[in-house]
Amino acid sequence: MRKLSLFIAMSLDGYIAKPGDDLDFLKLVEQEGEDYGHAAFMKEVDTILIGRRTYDHVVKHIDATYYDNGERDVYVATRTARRRQGRTTFYTGQPHELVERLRGEPGGKIYCDGGAEVIDALLHHDAVDEMIISVVPVLVGAGTRLFKNGRPEQRLTLSSARSFASGLVQLHYLRR
Repeated sequence: MRKLSLFIAMSLDGYIAKPGDDLDFLKLVEQEGEDYGHAAFMKEVDTILIGRRTYDHVVKHIDATYYDNGERDVYVATRTARRRQGRTTFYTGQPHELVERLRGEPGGKIYCDGGAEVIDALLHHDAVDEMIISVVPVLVGAGTRLFKNGRPEQRLTLSSARSFASGLVQLHYLRR
């Protein structure tokens, strides 16, 4: 069965973005030649699930072809129907229902690249199999929290923990 994996960075106080979807704090740990295992992780991924706001931000501010580069199927969770573009499908249903369907199909890992609303919806349905969380050594104080209040309790097993010269600590948890 295919696994759903979360690979994401957050501040030490639990934020994945500062107010205004500002991701500048991630630059604090950028180092030449260091991707914190992201490239190796992506080799196992053939499907990406992402929220519309995160998708739009990355396409506009980082790289317009980052998601739809022809290598993977991309599902953008959105409330507004849009036409399919290349291998990108704009999905208006419940994220956990999509994941359940994808798990029944052949393929590699399913990567949830955010945002917080999609992650929260998936956690509410215990649909996340593994979490690789990179903790950036900064307290940003406000913004978008990775974990929202009101979620059911979920017990996890620590698979590994790595620290890097930049101060970033990467935690890898598995669903029990």
